[in-house]
Amino acid sequence: MASSAHTKFVLYLTLTGLLSFVFGIVAEHKKPPFGTPIQGTGVVVCSFPKDLSIGFAFLSILLAIKTSVLGASSVLSAKDIPRKALFGYRLFFIFYHLAIGVACSGVGMMLWTTVTEILHHLRKVHHNLEYTCPTAKTGMFGGAAFLHLDAMLLWVVISMIVSNVREDLHRTDEDESESQGNRVDDGYSM
Repeated sequence: MASSAHTKFVLYLTLTGLLSFVFGIVAEHKKPPFGTPIQGTGVVVCSFPKDLSIGFAFLSILLAIKTSVLGASSVLSAKDIPRKALFGYRLFFIFYHLAIGVACSGVGMMLWTTVTEILHHLRKVHHNLEYTCPTAKTGMFGGAAFLHLDAMLLWVVISMIVSNVREDLHRTDEDESESQGNRVDDGYSM
């Protein structure tokens, strides 16, 4: 039954991570490359087409945060593994911190690009007559989406590492109890 619950958790984690990735790619695809500059008297007014890239980017951010919180909380809430034993396992320690770093980088990059896009849409009047009405840099939404995908994959790997640590820890406990039982039997037999 624990295996079934673990499989469901990994599938849910994968689903949220993949949706975060897909929403980030859709945000990149829907983003207009530039606005239309309209010449006014001493100013340039930018007109941007209606697009859903900002909404898709926020959905991507929320799902990436949900994926990371779900991954970290499931790892840290393992009751049958002491945290000291878990973090003492070097491979887990490296992947755990790498996943947190990649997840934070992806969310930060997506948030920065989304805020930049919002500011371009809000600040429409410019006094520079050669202003070309740019939008957020091309490829930033997509790059952040791939970081979200990488973070999800790292959480799945961490889940497998936790399963391995659990098996090793319980196997060691069983071996110790068997060896103690053998010592007691050997000590009483003459």
